[in-house]
Amino acid sequence: MTTLYEAATEVPAVAEPPAGELRSVSKWYGGNRVLDDVTLRVKRGEIVALVGRSGSGKSTILRVLSGLAGDFQGRREVQGAPAVAFQEPRLFPWRSVRDNVRYGLARTKLSRAEALSRADQALAEVGLADKAQAWPLTLSGGQAQRVSLARALVAEPQLLLLDEPFGALDALTRLSMHRLLLNLWHQHNFGVLLVTHDVDEAIALADTIVVLEHGRVAHTLPIENPRQPHGLRDRNTDDYRAELLAQLGV
Repeated sequence: MTTLYEAATEVPAVAEPPAGELRSVSKWYGGNRVLDDVTLRVKRGEIVALVGRSGSGKSTILRVLSGLAGDFQGRREVQGAPAVAFQEPRLFPWRSVRDNVRYGLARTKLSRAEALSRADQALAEVGLADKAQAWPLTLSGGQAQRVSLARALVAEPQLLLLDEPFGALDALTRLSMHRLLLNLWHQHNFGVLLVTHDVDEAIALADTIVVLEHGRVAHTLPIENPRQPHGLRDRNTDDYRAELLAQLGV
C-alpha cells in the first residue's frame, strides 16, 4: 500500500520523446507548396507507413525529417541522426560491401578497427557476413538492399526512414525483406517511417498508416493488433484495404 508520504514524493513519469516529429510543417519548391501544415510523429518502437499518390509529398516528408531538405516552416524534432534507405541501394561500386556498410559510421568518432567490427556485426545481422569482401555489382537485388539496410542501421539510429525500399524487388524477396526489417526492428527498437505505394505492405507492417494528399495529412488509420495473422486481427485486411483505397480515390 502506498503511504501518503510515498505518494507525495513519487516522481511523475517523463514521457519519452518521439524518435522523429514534424509540427505544422509547410514547404515550397518555388511557387509550388508541396507540404501544407503537416504534423506527424514516429515513436521509438513504432512503424508508421506513409501512403499517397505520386506527387503527394511523401518523399519530401522523408527529406525534411532526414535533414536533407531545409527551408521549411514549422518544427522538426529528431532524436539523434536519422538513417535513410532508398528504393535504389545506392552502394558505392568501388568499395567492398564491408566498406559500404562502414560508410554509415562516417559521422562517428569510432576508430577504423571499431568501425570495421560494427560493420561486420551489421552484415551478420542481415545475413551477409560471407559477402563482406564482395563487390556491390556481384550482389543480387535483395542482397544489395540488405547491404543498404545494414549501412543505415550500423550507427544504431533511433529513427529509420525508408523510401520505397522494397519496391524494385520480386514478391518472394520482398517478403523476405519484410521479415528481416521486423527482426531488426524488434531487436533494436528504433522508430520507422515507411513510404510505400503498396497498401498491403503498409497494412502488413505498420502500427499506423497515414494517407497524404496534396501535401496534407488526409487520413490516419491505426491498425488493431498490428503484424498479426488475419485471424487474430479485430478487422480483416480487406476492410483496411478498402478504407485506404477509398481515401486514395481508387
